Amino acid sequence: MRQSNRIAAILLATVIFAPAQAPPEQTDKYQWLEDVSGDRSLAWVRAENERTAKVLEADPRFAVLQATALKVAESPDRLAIPALNGDQVYNTWRDADHVRGILRRTSVADYLTAQPHWQTVLDYDALAKQDNQKWVQKGRVCLYPGNELCLVALSAGGEDALTLREFNLNTGKFVEGGFQLPHSKQSVSWVDKDTLLVSRDWGPGTMTKSGYPFVVKLWKRGQPLDQAKEVFRGAETDALAAAAVTLHDGDGNRVTLLRRGPSFFERELSLLTPGGPKRIALPPKSSLEGLIHGQIVVSLDEDWTPEGGTAKFAQGAVVSFALEAVKADPLHLKPVVIFAPTATEFAAGVATTKNHLLLTTLENVQGRAYSYTLDANGAWTKKKLDVPDNQTVSIVSTNWSDDRFFLSLDGFLTPPSLLLGDAAAGTLHQAKTMPPRFNASGDVVEQLTAVSKDGTKVPYFVVRPKALRYDGTSPTLLTAYGGFQISETPSYSPIDGKLWLERGGVFVLANIRGGGEFGPAWHEAGLKTHRQHIYDDFAAVAQDLVTRRITSPRHLGIRGGSNGGLLMGVEMTQHPEMWNAIEIMVPLLDMLRFEHIAAGASWVGEYGSVSVPEERAFLASISPYNQLKPDVNYPEPLIFTTTKDDRVGPVHARKFAARMEEFKKPFFYEEIIEGGHDIGADLKEQAKTYAIEYTYLTRKLMD
Repeated sequence: MRQSNRIAAILLATVIFAPAQAPPEQTDKYQWLEDVSGDRSLAWVRAENERTAKVLEADPRFAVLQATALKVAESPDRLAIPALNGDQVYNTWRDADHVRGILRRTSVADYLTAQPHWQTVLDYDALAKQDNQKWVQKGRVCLYPGNELCLVALSAGGEDALTLREFNLNTGKFVEGGFQLPHSKQSVSWVDKDTLLVSRDWGPGTMTKSGYPFVVKLWKRGQPLDQAKEVFRGAETDALAAAAVTLHDGDGNRVTLLRRGPSFFERELSLLTPGGPKRIALPPKSSLEGLIHGQIVVSLDEDWTPEGGTAKFAQGAVVSFALEAVKADPLHLKPVVIFAPTATEFAAGVATTKNHLLLTTLENVQGRAYSYTLDANGAWTKKKLDVPDNQTVSIVSTNWSDDRFFLSLDGFLTPPSLLLGDAAAGTLHQAKTMPPRFNASGDVVEQLTAVSKDGTKVPYFVVRPKALRYDGTSPTLLTAYGGFQISETPSYSPIDGKLWLERGGVFVLANIRGGGEFGPAWHEAGLKTHRQHIYDDFAAVAQDLVTRRITSPRHLGIRGGSNGGLLMGVEMTQHPEMWNAIEIMVPLLDMLRFEHIAAGASWVGEYGSVSVPEERAFLASISPYNQLKPDVNYPEPLIFTTTKDDRVGPVHARKFAARMEEFKKPFFYEEIIEGGHDIGADLKEQAKTYAIEYTYLTRKLMD
């Protein structure tokens, strides 16, 4: 239900929505706030935080909401998400005693019992205390097979930049004299137990303009880091990092591939050979999914006719081709179709067990799951897995040593459950179910459709009381994301349930263009100068809610984060009369300077570039920071960000708030230090952020 990966009472039958016309551009007098850690900037942040706290944290409901949110977040009966590793299950867990978390394990058999007997492997709280550093765990990269040796990823305060340290899962200790990679945006792949392929900041001339590494080096155990040997180089203009990945399958096949991202949605894949990298002739818009039975699996985000071939493979398909054939001739591939999309069903997730391939799909935003087998003739056969309707289906974990896997199921009002599957048998068995965390007995979910400005039908979900009065008075929270081909599907949120639905609120999730709910074409319909479609879709859903008298502008609030934060800013400036509450979370808002802020240059493939006149004109017309006007009455927004967000950065939020202040417009502003591109680095910080959110929503939509 949430997004980690969120006025006068007008009841009109029709509202005509049109994008704002770009006025003469305003002078950017707040670039000084782009100095993220400067004294003047932080003094401004402290003053705004204090002003907000005096209102929202002083509200008598704040303390109750904070305590409730923390109780939900620390609940001991929430699901322990499993990571299969042979006959063991690993889990990262946070609670009141471990706010930063612990890595723990038990056997698969014990995990399936009601009260597993966990063994702590790594205590992140103890490590943070030992290092005097506020570590946020960011997972681990382990050596195949067995996953005994791992590089543990540690983030200072939630940044994308990481510190990596070698850790032995069997001994539960960091490896003395082992691999250590200091703080940087970086990625790593094991070649063997004594060799790594590393992409990181190697010094001047090795980072892209968007702040990602584009040089991959081979690093041997015991070798000084500065003596690692370069094996691959992207370009400074690339949108994404260059990286290496070593794939293995259950038959003993292994391949090391190198990839670079010329744009956010384009990849160039190369085979690492003794003679150097050899480019594989894949379409730019494709994604590597895995290796199984000597077959490399790839999903396609564009139509593709392989070089020298005549067969055309459809956008949205999942295909495979033989590893040995790639090694012999990487330029002339002969793919085999695994999955072909239909008008209503699109691939959502791909994973492999030892002998089978798993695929989840969305069929009219309903979750489906399949197990695929490669037969003796090189063709793929499938078996549909028995999962219920009206739930989101996700692959949680697969096993490298056998065909077991875990699927998760959940819905808006259905607590998440875990199914243990056997891909060989095509069976699923209930493994775990989380008890309800809020009372949903009086609520119902329905899927409705709005019609956008250009006639496109836009589906959306409404979670509402069964006894809803259709008089426009229901407090309603509408959210969407609308970008980067990310699908927004029904999910169970104890926080939203406890702090909003239980208190009589209505929750709405809109499946607007820009997402991946209906395949790559749904995403491409909102790229660059076509982005107004996304904003029109969202406005159309809002108007449909008003037309149906589910709510009215007086009781309608909206929430979005990151790209969804940009969506909020656009809706605020294009349709200020439609909302009474707007949560703008870790947002992009200055679209004329986004390429120069944090990792913004990497998103030109999504938004366009100011260096292209047509795209610059469009960005100026929708940029919330540039579209704020002194003579317009805006709803009072809640603007949230974090200082340590090194992906989008806090700059957009700061400058937007400062301009609102200049125009004497009311707003709330909250910037916490830690959390990265999220709402807090630990459960207590997150609970406080939730309490601020729902205190604000209560005041605006329920009071």
